[in-house]
Amino acid sequence: MGTLATELDLPDLSYLDDADRTWEESRDAADEVARQHWLARGLLGFAVLHYDDVVAVLRDKRWHSASGQILEMAGIEDSEWTARRRQSILSAEGDEHVRLRRLVGPAFSPRHADSLRPFMRQVVDDLIDGFVEQGRADIAVDFCEPYPIPIICELFGAPKEDWKQFSHWATDIFRIFNNNLEEDLPAIVTANIELDDYLGELIDRRRDTPTDDLVTTLIAAEDEGDRLSHDELISLCVAVLMAGTDTTRNQLGCSTYLFAKHPEQWALLRERPELAPRAVEETMRFLGAVRGTVRIASEDIEYRDVVFPKGTIMATSLSAANLDADTFDDPFVFDITREPSNKPQLTFGSGIHFCLGAALARAEQQEALTIMADRLPNLRLDGEVEWKPNSFGIWGPAALPVAFG
Repeated sequence: MGTLATELDLPDLSYLDDADRTWEESRDAADEVARQHWLARGLLGFAVLHYDDVVAVLRDKRWHSASGQILEMAGIEDSEWTARRRQSILSAEGDEHVRLRRLVGPAFSPRHADSLRPFMRQVVDDLIDGFVEQGRADIAVDFCEPYPIPIICELFGAPKEDWKQFSHWATDIFRIFNNNLEEDLPAIVTANIELDDYLGELIDRRRDTPTDDLVTTLIAAEDEGDRLSHDELISLCVAVLMAGTDTTRNQLGCSTYLFAKHPEQWALLRERPELAPRAVEETMRFLGAVRGTVRIASEDIEYRDVVFPKGTIMATSLSAANLDADTFDDPFVFDITREPSNKPQLTFGSGIHFCLGAALARAEQQEALTIMADRLPNLRLDGEVEWKPNSFGIWGPAALPVAFG
């Protein structure tokens, strides 16, 4: 029997949530903590920062996703939210998760993502047309914020006039990760109600009139006679909107910031656009928008001779794991020519909850960065960068003024 985790003398990294810290300061402090011990105390429980430990926790099915328990962990009770909450693929576990993943997996294949690349390129060009002649832009607001919404709407088969409404819903629903639930919960609930109603009507229309879109594909998804229920279809579409909007916005902002700070890498991408796939992996490794994810022990778990009682909260630091010197050569060097390895960057996660839309996200970023590098040469910072608070679960620049050309 191992030692109880609560009995260990461990370094503390809960202070890393300090809103006044820059991301570089938080990164360096996490690296220092990781040098002291493989385990640390976090804000609500424990945390792992080394690559192999993060992967081990994420692949251990006894550690369950905490995404469905955000309100409970924040100590907030809301009867309306509880009454409306339904099972989501983002938080499902065990046989139910296997079933949902088996049914919907084919709809999120690289082939389906690639079919949207021409549309992605059109969206990128249209957005750049809006500011390119000015020679400067707030790339976070003018480009990253609006970019993923038309693509998600195209995926759903939603008309162009609904794009702005989808953007509002996505922004409000994602407030659940902003660590300000007491104030934000009414807007979150309202957005969920409105989106559920919209998607319910869209699903009914697709049953009557199938088209070539994700909703029709999911309605038709079948495995040995098993199909998705109406509520499961709505839940999955909400998950797609959530997982495919704010993450892409913020990651593209982080990536653009990195290139503005490393002009030689931007010039290299412009010269060699075939490096775009590597560039996406490297930007997500070096500065990922999803910096961590949280798990809860579904039973007593012993790992590395340490016992974590049932209910223990474990934070996995994806950002620290992505900079682990035992895994990546020169991890603090940003290099888009870095050779792929059998240990990929972890911003998409690992294990059964590995990002279902990873192929779509990769395609979106590859197309955006390729065209941006071509049309926005000599990219450079043009003012103060404003970062979202450290407490945000999905993080990136709120304002990113750049100049180019």
